[in-house]
Amino acid sequence: MQKPSEPVTLVIFGAGGDLTRRLLVPALHNLLRKDLLPDHFRIIGFARTDLTTDGLRDVLRDALQEAEDGAIDSGRLDRLLGAVMYIRAAFDDPAGWEALRRAADGHVLFYLATAPEHFQGICERLGAAGLLAESAGAWRRVIVEKPFGRDLDSARALNRGLAAVMREGQIFRIDHYLGKETVQNIVVFRFGNGIFEPVWNRRYVDHVQITVAETLGVEGRGGYYDRTGALRDMVPNHLFQLLTFTAMEPPVVVDADALHREQAKLLSAVVPLGRQECGADTVRAQYAGYRAEPRVDARSSTETFAAFRMQIDNWRWAGVPFYVRTGKRLAAKRTEVVIQFRQPPLMLFRHASAGAPPPNQLVLSIQPQERIALELAAKVPGPTVTTSGVQMTFDYRDYFGVDRQTGYETLLYDAMMGDRSLFKPADVIEAGWALVDPILKAWEGGSCSLGTYVAGSDGPSEAAALLARDGRAWRPLAP
Repeated sequence: MQKPSEPVTLVIFGAGGDLTRRLLVPALHNLLRKDLLPDHFRIIGFARTDLTTDGLRDVLRDALQEAEDGAIDSGRLDRLLGAVMYIRAAFDDPAGWEALRRAADGHVLFYLATAPEHFQGICERLGAAGLLAESAGAWRRVIVEKPFGRDLDSARALNRGLAAVMREGQIFRIDHYLGKETVQNIVVFRFGNGIFEPVWNRRYVDHVQITVAETLGVEGRGGYYDRTGALRDMVPNHLFQLLTFTAMEPPVVVDADALHREQAKLLSAVVPLGRQECGADTVRAQYAGYRAEPRVDARSSTETFAAFRMQIDNWRWAGVPFYVRTGKRLAAKRTEVVIQFRQPPLMLFRHASAGAPPPNQLVLSIQPQERIALELAAKVPGPTVTTSGVQMTFDYRDYFGVDRQTGYETLLYDAMMGDRSLFKPADVIEAGWALVDPILKAWEGGSCSLGTYVAGSDGPSEAAALLARDGRAWRPLAP
């Protein structure tokens, strides 16, 4: 049974931003509703936004009521907002740091809900102010939001900077996708069910597809996104986390160190794509109309869609292709992992009226619905042997009656409890960038031309061709 953490102070740098309003405070409210926040819990907002403590409370009250559609318990709301205080200061303001030093005592969890260029500077100031020192049994931890660098060199530099002022065990690099129940359940599903683990390998799996598709465009983030692109924005974090949980070897135990070791080993087994392979096995494209978005360069060559084919050079996955795609302004919002199994011998169905049955697919859906579906072949009722695909579905909401979640509840709770299992260590971050860097350099060198696609489609024709040449096809995005 889960229990609340010890008394803790949560310090949110950038507390006036969208992340705090839309995700962090609603997640804290959900934890409070489940009695998973300690009785002695404080929230200190630190930002330069022109607010007071009462002003921040008003902003958060409005955000919570919107998130809950107005149906919110007033006593619980008052308790959460009563724990809030605000320090208005720039990140280089000595007076602000002195105020924080006086206010933050005991167990403290620092959350960097800021632009990434502030990460290292804030941590250096935390160290200089003595706020990362752990004494008298009080712990100090820092949650770092993505992105963790924009290439391998900057990721290494950030990791070195963080390591200079705190232990690796104090660093919690967050990826909110890992707060989704389906992502966590991949490990349980694979290793806790005797009928699946024996077939989770090259003998039975034909290929794997990993998709993170969004219907939205850049939504006012044109300046940031035009410097970043789909590959940097999604692949080293979200997509590679899904890849590692899907393909890694079983850990010795389910704890942070064991999980991280297997994730790092898996990424080290992925065959890097050189310049020549990038020309054949990667796709980059931009949706029509992207260059007209606010704060986007009218001549931008930034990709809003990226796809590629990977191979994992180990005993379990040798010869099994992994296809990865991510993009904006696509036909549906969908994050999923598709395990497509090999076709059985088809001699039995050579005279069937509708031909061979469809291949079995196991679909692990993370967004917008958290569910697991197994697609099987069945005979259609009637006098002739006609086969059709049927689906067996397990839906988290239907089965467990789960409440609406932001994805941050589990991660915030784990950070307060000191469990780093769902957070990314330095070596996994750097291993991911080591695979993305060659693709970025090859693209910059012109190895892969920039395609286009219609907004609201399944993506560029080049992505379909990437699988078609192997005799395969993407699982359609639209139902």
